[in-house]
Amino acid sequence: MKCYYFVFCKDDLLLELLPDGTYTIPLCEAPPTEVKPWTTILNIAPLGDTEVKAYAIDTPVAPGGQLEPCPLRQSYYRLPRELYLKAGKCAELVFWDKNTRYCGVCGGTMKLHTDISKRCEHCGKEVWPQVSPAVIVRITRGTDEILLGRGRNFRGDFYGLIAGFVETGETLEEAVAREVREETGLSITRPRYFASQPWPYPCGLMVGFTAEYAGGQIHVQREELKNVAWFHRDHLPKLPEKLSIARWLVDDWLGVHEEKL
Repeated sequence: MKCYYFVFCKDDLLLELLPDGTYTIPLCEAPPTEVKPWTTILNIAPLGDTEVKAYAIDTPVAPGGQLEPCPLRQSYYRLPRELYLKAGKCAELVFWDKNTRYCGVCGGTMKLHTDISKRCEHCGKEVWPQVSPAVIVRITRGTDEILLGRGRNFRGDFYGLIAGFVETGETLEEAVAREVREETGLSITRPRYFASQPWPYPCGLMVGFTAEYAGGQIHVQREELKNVAWFHRDHLPKLPEKLSIARWLVDDWLGVHEEKL
């Protein structure tokens, strides 16, 4: 029976180039690359009626064939929506498998117990894939200004929204207010849930909010951000890519409505 094989090599996903120039995920009866005896092939939730499997390889595929490596993030622009989303889930599980080889309690070997759990062969401890929740917030001042920042870790010259990981013991709303205060020195009001998005880089869940400026002067947290400023809707800087919830939040404010992931 044919199934989708999501194959990863470091940060790349292997795509299959079709005769018409479009891309897909290899759909075949056996793995599309060489598989070592120690390679773990993970069973993933099916895509419709088609089985899905995922695994990682160490050696890059030579260029020039039907299979082409592509960074996971850039596969958004090459794959159909449902395959891109499934690729993200597969990437998270491959990352989880790689980083849970040994028990954190006794050091024993962890073995798959179910498709999404492992059990230590020595002490019996069980583990499941972990998701790291983060908040991201669109802050507006009046009807025409939005707060945008340029992160030190951004791969490009675009400006995005204030974001950060949720800490233990706090609500999502508290995390929004804390991140804004820590990174910009500003206070906000009326935080409202907008949408959420899986962010498999490597295992995040982005939870989007909107909020309004309440007061304060901008004081940039230089460890996290290069710059933060208010921008008028008619004079915006380069914005995040369409694949991100940051862009959805900005586009929603601008009145641009496109299908979300």
